[in-house]
Amino acid sequence: MKAITRVTLFFFIIVSVITSFSMPVVMADEKEVLSKELSTLYRSARKVISVNQKHINDASIGDKGLSGKAVVDKAKENYKASTGADLNLATNTQAKEAMLSAVNDVMDEAQELINESGVGFKGFLPAIFARQVATKFTSKMDGKIKIKLTAPKKYVRNRANRPDKWEHKTIESKFKSSSYEKGLPFFENTTVKGKPAYRYILPEYYSKSCLGCHGTPKGEVDITGGKKEGGVLGELGGAISLSIFE
Repeated sequence: MKAITRVTLFFFIIVSVITSFSMPVVMADEKEVLSKELSTLYRSARKVISVNQKHINDASIGDKGLSGKAVVDKAKENYKASTGADLNLATNTQAKEAMLSAVNDVMDEAQELINESGVGFKGFLPAIFARQVATKFTSKMDGKIKIKLTAPKKYVRNRANRPDKWEHKTIESKFKSSSYEKGLPFFENTTVKGKPAYRYILPEYYSKSCLGCHGTPKGEVDITGGKKEGGVLGELGGAISLSIFE
């Protein structure tokens, strides 16, 4: 019996040691997948607002047909077009449903604003939408996962979107480097204000739809009343930053 007990104990120790080495790798992979899915879904929802910007600002139209459900459905379509697969709600269900719920809530709350006829520019921009979604998502996740839009410091308009030290360092030393692969996210286990966290940041580049507000000539006042930054097509203009806390 003693021999069996020793063998069993030895086996348990070996399994525990192996598990202790393998678990962080598995967890890291899962966090990378989740971060990619959430950032893609976030971007897919923002795209709905971007492509409908002129429609939203059309003073001659009342109901824009952009209810919470309509935008969620379109975001899912954009997600599938981007990834080649339907959004899988069977894994990491809470986080994905929280994102969809945040999108739905923001749009439902914006109905009176975006559907007001006789008014052109509504101030309901993709960046505004994204910030509101990020706030609601973080609240729904009880702070366990946070997402935000940020950008190189010279392109930040809203102080709430300023990059923190880790984001700034990644943007400057990696995303702006000619040797860094364009579009590749960066992620690592680090801290946020002293709290252990898995951090993931995805670079974003100016598209044609961005340049109406952020393009040239630099300093010209855009439709929002802000000054254009002088950005050019394909230039690094921002990033989606996500933190998963232990």
